Amino acid sequence: MNAQLLTDTLAKAASENRAALLGYMPAGFPTVDGGIAAMNTILDAGADVIEIGLPHSDPVLDGPVIQTADDIALRGGIRIKDVLRTVREVYRASGKPVLVMSYWNPIQRYGIERFTTKLAEAGGAGCILPDLPVQESAVWRAHADKRVLATVFVVAPSSTNQRLAEITTAASGFVYASAVMGVTGTGQSAGAAADTLVHRVKATTDLPVCVGIGISTPAQAATVAAFADGVIVGSALVKAILDAPDRDAGLAAVRELTAALAEAVRGR
Repeated sequence: MNAQLLTDTLAKAASENRAALLGYMPAGFPTVDGGIAAMNTILDAGADVIEIGLPHSDPVLDGPVIQTADDIALRGGIRIKDVLRTVREVYRASGKPVLVMSYWNPIQRYGIERFTTKLAEAGGAGCILPDLPVQESAVWRAHADKRVLATVFVVAPSSTNQRLAEITTAASGFVYASAVMGVTGTGQSAGAAADTLVHRVKATTDLPVCVGIGISTPAQAATVAAFADGVIVGSALVKAILDAPDRDAGLAAVRELTAALAEAVRGR
């Protein structure tokens, strides 16, 4: 039933007249235990929701920072069972919504029914599926709905109004709006295009719209929080771990950044 927890969490943020803060970290980075510690730190420091990345060897959305982290996780032997363990331990420790962000191929190979069953048993709230075409998502959504898991699709500034309507009709939980055309962590910043996209999406659905890609600083988070229901930060948090000399320093940097981001999204 954790899809409802996600809905309630986003609604609570709205009732407090603020945007929700969603953090991202790949499972298995820098190790499985280290990733769990980082995610728990992000949630403890003020994030409302955590997105757990399922590392992939050939990502289409992730920029160089997350690709580097994914490579570290893959070289460390990360498996889907470790991702599910991460979901379970982070959810148990925090009681906050935990999503898995994954490309479609690993889930398809693992088995849709098997994956949705185990994700729900672990306490997951749902999945973000950036490369699953909505017109090919019926089987996934049937299994996800059976397990009360949210299905989050990604929309881009280039999406037509018809395409937006098709995606939002099939989506649940929230809609992930890409703030820029490009990959994560490449220095592009969210701006007017994201504002326009959020308003276009909201014309098609009552679901919350959360904006990610291109948000790395508290100032950028505050700008996006003025028009979005949620602000998603990934590469900046991953980079804080990558740049740190050791685990403790990495966790301290993640805590400091998350706290600043959480304060920023309250400023609208």
